[in-house]
Amino acid sequence: MKKRIVEFKNINKNYKDVVAVKNFNLEIYEGEFLTLLGPSGCGKTTSLRILAGFEKPSKGEVYLEEQQINEIPSYQRPINMVFQNYALFPHMNIFDNVAYGLRQKKISEEVIKIEVGKFLSLVRLEGYEKRNIWQLSGGQQQRVALARALINKPKILLLDEPLAALDKKLRKEMQIELQNLQKNLNITFILVTHDQEEALSMSDRICVMNEGNIIQVGSPNDLYDLPVNKFVANFIGKSNFIKCEIKSITEKFIEVNSNNKILNLNKNSLNFSQNDEVIMSFRPEKLKINYDANLKNGLSLKAKVLNKIFLGEYTEYYLSSNEIGEFYFLNTNSREEDKKINPGTEINLFIDERDIILLKNN
Repeated sequence: MKKRIVEFKNINKNYKDVVAVKNFNLEIYEGEFLTLLGPSGCGKTTSLRILAGFEKPSKGEVYLEEQQINEIPSYQRPINMVFQNYALFPHMNIFDNVAYGLRQKKISEEVIKIEVGKFLSLVRLEGYEKRNIWQLSGGQQQRVALARALINKPKILLLDEPLAALDKKLRKEMQIELQNLQKNLNITFILVTHDQEEALSMSDRICVMNEGNIIQVGSPNDLYDLPVNKFVANFIGKSNFIKCEIKSITEKFIEVNSNNKILNLNKNSLNFSQNDEVIMSFRPEKLKINYDANLKNGLSLKAKVLNKIFLGEYTEYYLSSNEIGEFYFLNTNSREEDKKINPGTEINLFIDERDIILLKNN
């Protein structure tokens, strides 16, 4: 059984008339990589700062290893934080930046030398000890910030959009490095980001937030394949949506009517009732070009291509259909197929019933 290391209990945070976090309840476990994901202003950074001790909740309690820490100042919490701008000391070289925390604790210089060497090696910056901060690339500065945070051996490392300033290729590389560091050190990492791809690729669990509320918590696979509502389905990747009505419900299936087409969809964990107006959701990559008019157990769509975007490993199409309006299709098949499909082209597409998720209409 996983050991709980952090618990947010009924946390609310107000800034005068602005409510930043509402009824925030979340458990975080030892050694996991958890991400707070959501749009700007959703309360994710505020939640992180409450855990760090930089903000006090207006209401509720924060527990660290079963001890309430509301009144414990930030410098007494076994938590370190890496900021978006890294907050490195420009007048110090790399060695002194990384050694700063240990010197504050009056650790001997002999031990500091060993520890700094160990952690610079861990972030692949051995031999860089005497370099100035301004001589480093963005990725190297990020590694210095990580080494400086980790050398204090915190129980929890907080990461506030630390990769936002990096270019896409370097961001990918740093994502892998962060994952490797977390696994090697077995420290609880809590990441704040609005980048869904970053959250999906790095996290053990993701907490999706919006307007100060937790919307859904789960593994990347669960959130992508089984979103609880339209917001999550649209925020974690792209989704297409079709309004429909529930005709009947059995133990395993829900029968829906969409434009006089009856579909039998797998029943999920959400509660539905007969005659409910609901939404069918499906991912653009689950659509297939329909060359066989006899395909059954799904929804056939005749659509006109409005736009086409080549993205290397796949091509994204923006289409319009009389049945469902405008929607997306991602084609990961052959380039020869893509060459035949251009704006103005009409194509037939098919989505299997097993790839459709039923969501509440809210």
